[in-house]
Amino acid sequence: MLSRPLLRRLGAALALALCACAPLHAAPDSAALPPIERFFINPVLSGPKLSPSARYLAAISGASGRRTYLIVIDLKENTAKAVAGYGNVDILDFDWVNDNRLVFNVTDNQVGPGGEYLAAGLYAVDRDGGKLRQLASRRGEAEETTGSHIASRMLPWHTFMLDQRGAQDSDAIYVQSAEYDYNRNFALRHVNLLRLNTVTGTSQVVQRPAAVRDWMLDHKGEPRLATASENGQVTIYYRDPARNNEWRTLASFDAYKGGKGAFTPLGFGSDGTLYVIADNGQDTASVYTVDLATGQLGAEPLVVTPGYDFSGSLVRSGDKLLGIRLVTDAETIIWFDPAMQEVQKKLDASLRGTVNLMSFPSGNHNEWALVTSYSDTRPLRYTLYNVKTGAMNPVGEAYPGIDPKRMGRQDPVRYKARDGMEIPALLTLPAGGARNAPMVVLVHGGPYVRGNRWGWDSETQFLASRGYAVLEPDFRGSTGYGSKHFRAGWKQWGLAMQNDIADGVRWAIAQGYADPKRICIAGASYGGYATLMGLVNDPDLYRCGISWVGVTDINLLYDGHWSFTSDLSEQYKKYGMPDMVGDQVKDAEQLKATSPIQQAARIKAPLMLAYGGVDRRVPMYHGRKFMEAIKPTNRQVEWIEYQDEGHGWSLPANRVDFWGRVEKFLDKHIGPGAR
Repeated sequence: MLSRPLLRRLGAALALALCACAPLHAAPDSAALPPIERFFINPVLSGPKLSPSARYLAAISGASGRRTYLIVIDLKENTAKAVAGYGNVDILDFDWVNDNRLVFNVTDNQVGPGGEYLAAGLYAVDRDGGKLRQLASRRGEAEETTGSHIASRMLPWHTFMLDQRGAQDSDAIYVQSAEYDYNRNFALRHVNLLRLNTVTGTSQVVQRPAAVRDWMLDHKGEPRLATASENGQVTIYYRDPARNNEWRTLASFDAYKGGKGAFTPLGFGSDGTLYVIADNGQDTASVYTVDLATGQLGAEPLVVTPGYDFSGSLVRSGDKLLGIRLVTDAETIIWFDPAMQEVQKKLDASLRGTVNLMSFPSGNHNEWALVTSYSDTRPLRYTLYNVKTGAMNPVGEAYPGIDPKRMGRQDPVRYKARDGMEIPALLTLPAGGARNAPMVVLVHGGPYVRGNRWGWDSETQFLASRGYAVLEPDFRGSTGYGSKHFRAGWKQWGLAMQNDIADGVRWAIAQGYADPKRICIAGASYGGYATLMGLVNDPDLYRCGISWVGVTDINLLYDGHWSFTSDLSEQYKKYGMPDMVGDQVKDAEQLKATSPIQQAARIKAPLMLAYGGVDRRVPMYHGRKFMEAIKPTNRQVEWIEYQDEGHGWSLPANRVDFWGRVEKFLDKHIGPGAR
């Protein structure tokens, strides 16, 4: 194995292409601001994975502005090779098939969703670059796009990698193939599972018990669970080896309300035990086992995270279950093995000031782990670590141009809303911990998701680098903090959810973190909606607002418009939205009172709006309709269009352009330019 920094021993040409061992630009003057490009480029190194035997390491690499490609490093021979890279596409994702072969798909990082007419495709290649084979087509492609031979057994474009590594002991993998209803707005009908030979291209379809949406492999890499969702009901099926691998129902429950016996599969242990996530009648969800004969949850939880719903994954090494990775305020691993607890202590002592998460290859008896490290001020960094000897070899960094010393410190905080409910939030202060700073309230989208988590984030740290404090509240309705917190946000768009955000701002002012005369509210999607309603409800609190891809009327989410088709499922509109967001008939007056379009005349503050031309979640019609409503009463509205973008900005050039505009807007209204 290696003993010196890994990237230093790569060949000169490969090291130059990686560009992961040196900053992207010359070091700036101490007084200069970090260049905006450093925050919003694509990572120069991503997704490293050890081969099953741990002899090889593969990763996606590419310098700023260049195509990404797949590299494989022989850790024994100390050699590296680019095994897949093309002039017209970028490597998107990959995994090991076995110790000699990899599977990957591609994208085009130089065009947005509006220009990307091709699907990801699917390819396989040996670790030495040989035996390249295209396994699935790219919709709309010419006969050849990467110079590879087009296989006669090629699968259709809607074939995708399965985000589970499987057995990794043959040339075969499991892939999923989505089937759509072209007569119902391209709605997803079901997802098939196929066993695919990556050398020959032959495949076999796994029998599907119903309209399956999700599949889960067991500890041996074989299909064992299938989850279907129809008519607002979730049904989980078990492929029973005691019944000649016939499918049978294991559990069934409401898709949106859960209920008794509801659970989310987490994974199988090395002995075949099924671990799941369930609340089991409690406020927060924990880890349980399930009796595979009856579908009943175990009597006691195995892992409990007080105050948080469990969120995480199983940590395996070969066929052994070593622990569980989870997140509360930050990520950590609970080790079942006392020896691994000591290994973690030694690792943390060597890599101080960061969260250090170990992952292991699928082969047995491996002593090398791949460590992913990060903190609030440091982006992802990768290291090889020998759990027996403690030897370390740095692999590389995702964003080597970021200087942690110039980033803002981030802290999880809690504050009380006006009705007494405790609201979790993240507070990031500019480097140096400035008090009474201008503040941006960054509202997460969803809204029924958990917001940002402790760790380096490009948007948050960019704002902090420009001297702004950033508050990110997980208002009621956010997931991850228990059922009461989640359900308290149902039918509260523009109401109690909005009050939680405003109450967080007032808390920050009272604590001396924020200047009450220099506060701006900002966010995307639901966060964009909350931005607009914040300016409606609390005009004295916010000096300006920035909304991108923001919802401007809840009824538009239901009904759409002849000019666009929404990607919200009809099932969600019928079974989820009426209870969670609001019923169009029963709550008609409330939806009108909380519609930014209907209340547009009340917004007097400067406002920035931005939309993507091919957004199917919140189409540009939302923004155009709102502009019609606000123009007569507010001339301080800046409008931005990215015609090739969808629900967010995928292109680095557009991210740099947008946040550059944000920087100027904030400077004018709450920054130095406002004084």
